[in-house]
Amino acid sequence: MIALSSFTDVTNAQQIQDTLHEVKVIGKQDKTNDIRINGFAPGQKIKTIDSTTLQQYRLQNIASLLSQQVPVFVKSYGFNGLATLNFRGASAAQSQVLWNGVPIQNAALGIADVSTLPVLFADKVSVIYGSSGALLGSGNVGGALLIENTLPVFDTARTTCAVTAAMGSFGQYLGGLNGSITRHRWYFSANLFAQTAQNDFKYTDETGKEKTLQNSHLKSGAILARAAYKIAERNIISLSAWYQQYNRQIPPALFEQASVKQQVDGSLRLLLDWKKENDKSTWYAKGAFTRDYLHYSDSAASIISDNVSYQYYQEVGWKRLISQHSNLLIFAPVQLSWIDIEDSNKIKQQSRVALAAAYDISFFQSRLNIAVNARGEVIDQQSIFLPGVDASYKLTRWLNLRANVQRTYRVPTLNELYYVPGGNPSLKPEQGWNEDAGYIAKIKWGNFSVYHDLSVYNRLINNWVIWLGGAIWTPHNIAAVNSRGVETENNIVWERGNWKIHLGINTSYVVATTQSSYQPNDNSVGKQIPYTPLYNGQLNFGFSYKRLYINYNHTYTGYRYITSDESEYLTPYQTGNMQVMYNSFLLRHAIQVIGQCNNLWNQTYQVVAYRPMPGINALIGIKYNFLDK
Repeated sequence: MIALSSFTDVTNAQQIQDTLHEVKVIGKQDKTNDIRINGFAPGQKIKTIDSTTLQQYRLQNIASLLSQQVPVFVKSYGFNGLATLNFRGASAAQSQVLWNGVPIQNAALGIADVSTLPVLFADKVSVIYGSSGALLGSGNVGGALLIENTLPVFDTARTTCAVTAAMGSFGQYLGGLNGSITRHRWYFSANLFAQTAQNDFKYTDETGKEKTLQNSHLKSGAILARAAYKIAERNIISLSAWYQQYNRQIPPALFEQASVKQQVDGSLRLLLDWKKENDKSTWYAKGAFTRDYLHYSDSAASIISDNVSYQYYQEVGWKRLISQHSNLLIFAPVQLSWIDIEDSNKIKQQSRVALAAAYDISFFQSRLNIAVNARGEVIDQQSIFLPGVDASYKLTRWLNLRANVQRTYRVPTLNELYYVPGGNPSLKPEQGWNEDAGYIAKIKWGNFSVYHDLSVYNRLINNWVIWLGGAIWTPHNIAAVNSRGVETENNIVWERGNWKIHLGINTSYVVATTQSSYQPNDNSVGKQIPYTPLYNGQLNFGFSYKRLYINYNHTYTGYRYITSDESEYLTPYQTGNMQVMYNSFLLRHAIQVIGQCNNLWNQTYQVVAYRPMPGINALIGIKYNFLDK
């Protein structure tokens, strides 16, 4: 199965098997720009990665950031491979990735490759744990990743410009250029990114022989441009365009002698956004168009494949302050997806039209916050109803409780229904319920700050989709999968003068098992879903002094079964990673030096079977910011 190496086939294989000082978002704290989440998800567990950590990872991709800083399993096929998200035992297709509130999963596959998303393009990164189907739509089963850009700020004439350059192990070079121009009513910005890497690291094959990874070159480029106009005070319209292309060779798996596979991934994302606010009301509207292109070739097998998918998304909403203690949100999203079936003149499409509402109310001087939300959605003439309710309660000055209950629903993707060969048009939608609860404790004692967050959750999904087969893989519904577990996040910070020392530990325990199956004599019943580690965790320890920042990160990933009957598995692995950042000034301009060293202890490990990962590797870069005088 792992031998399938095109993006589409590797994705099918995946579906088959399927910070430091962090800001926590509870209750009324508005830490994301998404109006649907702010104020209308008081009981939802949301984690926003702080800006210092984002700066430290600005030379890497989102996959690296999350795998080291968030208790979410990132299933990576290696330096040049696909990387997808596993929220609390959910499959990649059950996890959403949103850019400024717009879904950017591939319209055909229903997933996003987070290895192709540069941190450099993100001003804010947040993770939503658990389902939020009523607010974010059907398909939001396991959780969501929010990638956001800062809102334009209109002030006096101002111009900024920054240049970033870096180099690292295995022939890696990258550069970035970003700048902005602000006037009283206009705002323009552009962010460019380019990268090349040989990725020719050494590894040990199954016979114990040391080899150098072949056919592993990577070239990528991306641009994010934004323009905004202030129509009037608190009335802004903006346009964003994001284009990126990744040209990558696909190295051989451990069981392959050689590989000549190549892949080109291209994405164009356009977003038009309007927002008008006054003291009691907010109106907003957005429209987005996405085109994803994938070209795969394997000259050894005489395979050339081109896949193009399209997506249009629009949403209109109205938020109203009903009273001092209550808010109402009504919005109407529309999502259209379509693909051209290769080697035919057929176009397959999927449409979703919805009307959703959320009502938030607080009691006892805002100590108790309750949000009730609901969505009626029509998917290809099939009507569904997604209700949800969540709440938070400030029990004491330092202790907050939270709870969330949501109905979940996911229709099969276009790829699962119509992929040639192997698509299954008779697939049933996945559906079920998600419940989670937890508490957050924040204690300040002298120079010490203590943060502790604990969550427990349970999710039962019927008609779970899994790919089965031999020469041709086909998706099927298995009866039910139950995911439950516990997550903790713990941070201790000591501050005095210019010194700041931190210790953070994140843990995750996930039990995701097949409860029942339509297949007779199915040995997967009662067994862990493949590629869902039972244990996962991260440790961060370090300090900052004036302009110097140093952090040591240690990750642990437990056993991952690679077969549904638990007959084969990958052993646990640990990696140590070091981050260093120093800020200074030269001739009134800001300079930032960033250093990364990954896999410090040179561990040999595999995240995905038969895909070797690199040993110790480093990356160092510099950012020169031309400050406006």
